Amino acid sequence: MANSLIRKQVRLKETFATVIATADFVELAEQAIAATRATIESYIDHQPHFRTALEPVLLEAGAPEVIRRMDIAARRAGVGPMAAVAGAIAQVAVEAMVGAGAAHAIVDNGGDIVLSIDRAVTVGIFTGPAKIQDIALRVEPRPGIFSICTSSGTVGHSLSFGRADAATVIAADGFLADAMATALGNRIKTGVEKEIEQAILASLIDGVEGLLVVAGERLGMGGTLPEIVRAHIDTQLISQG
Repeated sequence: MANSLIRKQVRLKETFATVIATADFVELAEQAIAATRATIESYIDHQPHFRTALEPVLLEAGAPEVIRRMDIAARRAGVGPMAAVAGAIAQVAVEAMVGAGAAHAIVDNGGDIVLSIDRAVTVGIFTGPAKIQDIALRVEPRPGIFSICTSSGTVGHSLSFGRADAATVIAADGFLADAMATALGNRIKTGVEKEIEQAILASLIDGVEGLLVVAGERLGMGGTLPEIVRAHIDTQLISQG
């Protein structure tokens, strides 16, 4: 069928992404991923502190758009700009597909997911060693692009100063969702109920729709979330290195 979706893994240096779209848009996503990575790498070559900063930095004049968007998200979340890098790459790739006419486009960049969908999808939340397992968000079609990003202090290689098994943020774009997922995860130091509640309240800023935290046997929620459903998490489908 002409409108059948395909799933393709894209691996480029540290980027391990999964693209879901019709075949005629997947190559465009790959090109956008490569071009966005190249832009970020080039900026880091001239401004090495951009890679290592743990708080917002002063950009040089004429910084590329993707760098400026990462900076804006980082400032809103109170984290370093590279906290938004995976969501940034996914966001630009989905924007490229949608701009070319894609009706259904998803990029999962290591658990930082950007979507524009014309049918319902189920997004699994991998919770690693937590006692809460096999949960997912059932997301219905909606206008425009949005993002679901997850940070973890117990799973994967991303830097986190917290101990959340999963800190998930739904926001209007991948830049903000990724940066805020890092900020939310950083706030979970012990995983006690009161701390989770306070972390969620502090992270529910403008542009953030909903938040979900899994820490051990505790589950916290804030804002507006899609339906939470039971779903087996197939680790073979996780975009990871």
